[in-house]
Amino acid sequence: MDKITQTLGEVIVAAPLLLVALLGTATIVGRPFRERVIGRMVHLAVAVGLTASIAMLAIMVATDNRHVSVELGNWVKIHAHDLDYHFAIKFLFDRLSVPFAVLTFVLCGTIAQFGIKYMHREPGFNRFFSLYALFMLGMIVTSLAGTIETLFAGWELVGLSSALLVAFYHERQNPVRNGLSVWVVYRVSDAALLFASVALHHMTGGGDFDLFLGSASWPEGVAEIKGNQALLVGSLLVIAAAGKSALVPFSGWLPRAMEGPTPSSAVFYGALSVHLGAFLLLRCSPLLDQSLGLSAVVVVLGLGSAMFAAFACRVQTDIKSALSFASMTQVGLITSEIGVASLVHQFVSPEAGDFLRYLTLVHILGHGCLRTLQFVRAPSLLHDYRILENALGRHLPHVATIGERMLPTTTRTWFYRWAIERGYLDALLANVIVRPFLRTMHWCDDMERRWIDWLAGERDPLAPDLESAPATPLEELV
Repeated sequence: MDKITQTLGEVIVAAPLLLVALLGTATIVGRPFRERVIGRMVHLAVAVGLTASIAMLAIMVATDNRHVSVELGNWVKIHAHDLDYHFAIKFLFDRLSVPFAVLTFVLCGTIAQFGIKYMHREPGFNRFFSLYALFMLGMIVTSLAGTIETLFAGWELVGLSSALLVAFYHERQNPVRNGLSVWVVYRVSDAALLFASVALHHMTGGGDFDLFLGSASWPEGVAEIKGNQALLVGSLLVIAAAGKSALVPFSGWLPRAMEGPTPSSAVFYGALSVHLGAFLLLRCSPLLDQSLGLSAVVVVLGLGSAMFAAFACRVQTDIKSALSFASMTQVGLITSEIGVASLVHQFVSPEAGDFLRYLTLVHILGHGCLRTLQFVRAPSLLHDYRILENALGRHLPHVATIGERMLPTTTRTWFYRWAIERGYLDALLANVIVRPFLRTMHWCDDMERRWIDWLAGERDPLAPDLESAPATPLEELV
């Protein structure tokens, strides 16, 4: 049985990996496949991966085996100062990872069928599905990761493919600018996850989840690190999750990501990648159980993000942005549920906390399927809406909400402006983080040039005059 599960685990990962290799190689050599061939390859990869995932789930249920590991060894190993730093490839199949992998294959297959028709005769058809395959591989690697290094590798693949697909229509300025904005936020999230990985190596000697989250199957694990160590690592993971799932204050990138093609918007920011932050918190939930303050922060962060998104959703003028904020609302609620589960685990009983985590997982699975349907249905929904209005001969009647009936006009106007400006979060991040960082980097560059000029005894005639040069607009840098 161990050999069967080992083979199935390798097939689940190998299916999207082989698809990436085939499409990527054809693109590099300049001989892309025809649309029909690409469609069949994507369908085959999804079918093989989904079949292997369901088979793995069936075997685990039949044998009551809740924890299956597939190890591919250490690819990098360095010993220094009595500590081992290694990059281990390990995949973990349990009650969290397998349902998430099944969801990934189901939704990727559904959107792929939609995308084949949606992107028909598009000049970037091959490029789209090459990046789409890269995203699917990243999601599978992240979902099944058994070490934080493996998770980081999948995390990076998802981020790279997402940013490139946001900037898919690169002949226009806005998609490229918004793709860069998404990439900048992802860099902050990736840095936090990388710092957490380094900290875990210093604390436990490795990044294996079984090593610092306990060997018990999810969600019954108990963290091996306590107190301040759990608070430090958990805080870094919360920052990583907030950036990836567009929680406050990193919420500005999610509506910008709607510049990409509708198929990628549906499967990325409505269904799968937007839930990766919640998935990370669920995976590392034993760390939250060790810190009351961190659990409370997760609850407040989730509720705050949900309230902000609920306000912003109601004033959007296009359906994709409205759906993106609707997704953010649910992701905020899911995040708060994870924090509540940790609080219940600490103050009520571990069994009750574990039950709430199962409910959170069901919430993720259900929300992913619902939001995918809404994104795919959005174009035809607008068409049907116009047909209905033409049949009635007028616009559909507007029903006043409770806020419109109870709040004065000045208050509603203030809330409207705050929501339409998306809480001024983009301006806040630009003024508090981006601008000081750019000024520091410009100052360092100026000091380096002055130092070089002093050593050389004269100013380099080819060096730009930074003092008289016009300032570069911030929008062109982020």
